[in-house]
Amino acid sequence: MLGDQVNQAVITVPAYFNDVQRQATKQAGELAGLEVLRIINEPTAAALAYGIDQQKDQYLMVYDLGGGTFDVSIIEQQGEVLEVRASHGNVHLGGDDFDERLLQHLLANLSSQHHYDFKNDRRAMARIIRAAERAKIALSSTPYVRVAEEFLARYEGHIAHLDVEVGRDELEQLIDDLLRMTLQSIDRALEDSGLHHEQINRALLVGGSTRIPRVWTLVQEHTGLEPSMEVNPDEAVALGAAVQAAIIKGEPIQTLLIDVAPHSLGIEVAEFALDGLVPGKYRSIIRRNTTVPTTQAERFYTITPEQDTVEVCVFQGESPLCQENTALGKFLLANIPSEPDPKKPREVIVEFSYNLNGIVEVTARDRRGERREVMTVSTTATKRAASEPEQKRHFAPSLESDVSQNLDDAARLEIRLESDGRTQDAERVRKVRSALERAHDEGDEKRARQLLEEIEDLIYDLEQ
Repeated sequence: MLGDQVNQAVITVPAYFNDVQRQATKQAGELAGLEVLRIINEPTAAALAYGIDQQKDQYLMVYDLGGGTFDVSIIEQQGEVLEVRASHGNVHLGGDDFDERLLQHLLANLSSQHHYDFKNDRRAMARIIRAAERAKIALSSTPYVRVAEEFLARYEGHIAHLDVEVGRDELEQLIDDLLRMTLQSIDRALEDSGLHHEQINRALLVGGSTRIPRVWTLVQEHTGLEPSMEVNPDEAVALGAAVQAAIIKGEPIQTLLIDVAPHSLGIEVAEFALDGLVPGKYRSIIRRNTTVPTTQAERFYTITPEQDTVEVCVFQGESPLCQENTALGKFLLANIPSEPDPKKPREVIVEFSYNLNGIVEVTARDRRGERREVMTVSTTATKRAASEPEQKRHFAPSLESDVSQNLDDAARLEIRLESDGRTQDAERVRKVRSALERAHDEGDEKRARQLLEEIEDLIYDLEQ
């Protein structure tokens, strides 16, 4: 596969391995015909993969959540020397346990519909197990996944099918206690190292299960650090071993070239606070330093069940306030179908797909996929970048500015009126706003000026 014969190796082992286990690992490598150049700790390898600055003295935390095991290690760096000061974890905690929780959830769903013992049907169980793992993986990048397995079993003249939708929040609830156990290991490792959270300079995420969004959030909330995940978590340890091998061989080691999103990408949202609805908040969907290409989706809700149109405003930046970030574009998703329960707000899925060229495709759709709008933006843009091939100004600068400002003010007023239950007033604003947008898009300056006066009067009257 490599094109050359391999006869030397650097092998990584868990930080908690004792000397006997390390020696056994080395002997296993020698029995395989390899000259084992070095046995290094997995967290040390992960730190090497992240291209740690060798000129620094700092403390690193490596959070390694894989398929079957978990451990967290505190590493002290003094220049080129990396030393594991403490390690703690659970050799029976990982992605397999998450699969098992989701598997039991799917079996409970099947059992509620069919009087059949699926656990004693090896073929059916194998399919359900694979379906649970696929669903878990998919939920790392999308808020919902449909799990469908046809003709799982035949019994008493019935045919059992599995067809259920699973939400990311359901999975997070199923595994919440397991994820919180990892936080206890963080505290124990810090205690054993004699350090406090505030002394840790970087938190590095390693292992495929760290792709679960809830992991990033929990680590960030618990440590106060923004976790680093620039390196593919499945490859970080192996990549670090390769870096160590190159160092031993005297190869010049340059900074690893990894394509990442330099800024967070997200949309404007309105949030409820004690004093009412607060517009202009920023919610990131793709976090900065995420490896690209990547696709991430989140779900959002309308302010009220009656609201059938949303404006998706796309931004890049790190501030929680949209006005302090860079606007990339905006578009409307209209005629959103109502939910089966008419008392519930309508649900909208917003998906960002980021490619290696810095081009982002933003998709907004309702949960059932009946309505869908797409816009393409460039992350290098500094102003609105709609899906037209090139930008153009419809009116003179002063009129253009007035139109843009009044459209934004009207959209915020419409949302506030909806939240206050003033649906008729909100509809009045929506009609005038839509008319102004059409005049703007058509370049009808005379009509736009008339509508500007009308919308300004309407905003004044309704805000009193």
